[in-house]
Amino acid sequence: MKVTKLISTCDLKDCPTIYATDRGTLLVQGETPTDHGLKIPAHETLVEIPVELIKKAIADGLI
Repeated sequence: MKVTKLISTCDLKDCPTIYATDRGTLLVQGETPTDHGLKIPAHETLVEIPVELIKKAIADGLI
Protein backbone atom coordinates (compact mmCIF):
# COMPACT_ATOMS: atom_id res chain seq x y z
CA MET A 1 0.00 0.00 0.00
CA LYS A 2 1.31 3.45 -0.92
CA VAL A 3 0.51 6.07 1.75
CA THR A 4 0.67 9.84 1.26
CA LYS A 5 0.41 12.33 4.13
CA LEU A 6 -2.39 14.81 3.37
CA ILE A 7 -2.65 17.00 6.45
CA SER A 8 -1.58 17.06 10.08
CA THR A 9 -1.91 19.27 13.13
CA CYS A 10 1.88 19.46 13.50
CA ASP A 11 5.17 18.35 11.98
CA LEU A 12 5.84 15.62 14.56
CA LYS A 13 5.04 11.96 13.97
CA ASP A 14 2.59 11.59 16.87
CA CYS A 15 -0.08 14.15 15.96
CA PRO A 16 -3.52 13.67 14.41
CA THR A 17 -2.95 13.13 10.69
CA ILE A 18 -4.93 12.12 7.60
CA TYR A 19 -3.25 10.00 4.93
CA ALA A 20 -4.46 8.94 1.47
CA THR A 21 -3.74 5.47 0.09
CA ASP A 22 -3.41 4.15 -3.43
CA ARG A 23 -6.49 2.03 -2.65
CA GLY A 24 -8.75 5.09 -2.71
CA THR A 25 -9.08 5.11 1.08
CA LEU A 26 -7.99 7.33 3.96
CA LEU A 27 -5.95 6.39 7.01
CA VAL A 28 -6.48 8.42 10.16
CA GLN A 29 -3.91 8.77 12.94
CA GLY A 30 -5.18 9.99 16.28
CA GLU A 31 -5.75 9.20 19.93
CA THR A 32 -7.38 5.88 20.86
CA PRO A 33 -10.29 6.72 23.15
CA THR A 34 -11.15 4.25 25.90
CA ASP A 35 -14.16 5.91 27.54
CA HIS A 36 -16.65 5.64 24.65
CA GLY A 37 -18.75 2.73 25.94
CA LEU A 38 -19.18 1.27 22.43
CA LYS A 39 -18.84 -2.39 21.44
CA ILE A 40 -16.28 -2.41 18.61
CA PRO A 41 -15.42 -5.65 16.77
CA ALA A 42 -11.95 -7.00 17.56
CA HIS A 43 -10.75 -6.30 14.00
CA GLU A 44 -11.74 -2.60 14.16
CA THR A 45 -10.74 0.40 16.27
CA LEU A 46 -11.71 4.00 16.90
CA VAL A 47 -9.45 7.02 16.67
CA GLU A 48 -10.27 10.52 17.82
CA ILE A 49 -9.15 13.53 15.80
CA PRO A 50 -9.98 17.24 15.96
CA VAL A 51 -12.91 18.37 13.80
CA GLU A 52 -10.69 21.26 12.71
CA LEU A 53 -8.37 18.76 10.99
CA ILE A 54 -11.23 17.53 8.77
CA LYS A 55 -12.41 21.09 8.08
CA LYS A 56 -8.90 22.12 7.04
CA ALA A 57 -8.48 19.07 4.79
CA ILE A 58 -11.77 19.89 3.04
CA ALA A 59 -11.02 23.62 2.80
CA ASP A 60 -7.61 22.84 1.30
CA GLY A 61 -9.24 20.53 -1.28
CA LEU A 62 -7.42 17.47 0.01
CA ILE A 63 -10.56 15.37 0.56
